[in-house]
Amino acid sequence: MTLRTRLRTARTLLRVGARPQPALPPRPELPTSVAIIMDGNGRWARSRGLPVGAGHRAGARALKRVVRAAGDAGVQDLTVFSFSTENWGRPRGEVEDLMGLFCELIDREVPELHAERVRIRFIGRLHDLDDELLGKIAGAEALTAGNERLRLFIAMNYGGRAEILDAARRFAAEAGPDAGEAEFGRYLYGPDLRDPELIIRTSGEQRLSNFLLWQSAYSELHFSPKLWPDFGPEDLDAALRDYAGRQRRFGGR
Repeated sequence: MTLRTRLRTARTLLRVGARPQPALPPRPELPTSVAIIMDGNGRWARSRGLPVGAGHRAGARALKRVVRAAGDAGVQDLTVFSFSTENWGRPRGEVEDLMGLFCELIDREVPELHAERVRIRFIGRLHDLDDELLGKIAGAEALTAGNERLRLFIAMNYGGRAEILDAARRFAAEAGPDAGEAEFGRYLYGPDLRDPELIIRTSGEQRLSNFLLWQSAYSELHFSPKLWPDFGPEDLDAALRDYAGRQRRFGGR
């Protein structure tokens, strides 16, 4: 039985025969904020003789499974890297397919996520996206704004260096001379996003690829050999177990 299953079973038993109670706080050894670099869609598709778009659609199904599993495990913030500032350099047909897929997924998946009390937030240089996608993003954020079970941050047209540069420009123009790290953080794309305690990257690659550079200063890293479309709740459970066995010192002893 996985850690996620035990947590869900315990919550069910606590609800039987009792009045509704507020959600239990997450176990202290588990991360409340997790980020995922969802890597390997293209390789997954090519290994099966499929077009790259099929890999992206399989990756979308994997995300749906993992979002549900993260909520069951008590994760409060889940941040996923969906499209980077560098991804515009991919073949035009692939980029157009991705933009269409994003619109399709918002239409299809957001109502279900809303029913599961997931709040959706988008972070990145959103102003560079087309009007249709921007309208769908605004609608998804507005619909789910009151949800509190899990906050899903979707990094869209996102780059860690771009985020720091954009924040630095505003910080220099608006903050006082004595402002420090806490004040600088308020100029990031998601100022209320908790720094991820755990960052997961799939596909066997072992790098951050310009993702959450400011926020990941003390993040624990977990690298999975699975290609993203094959990553599931049991793999998330393995990453959470890995994290739970570590001792975080933040530079101390």
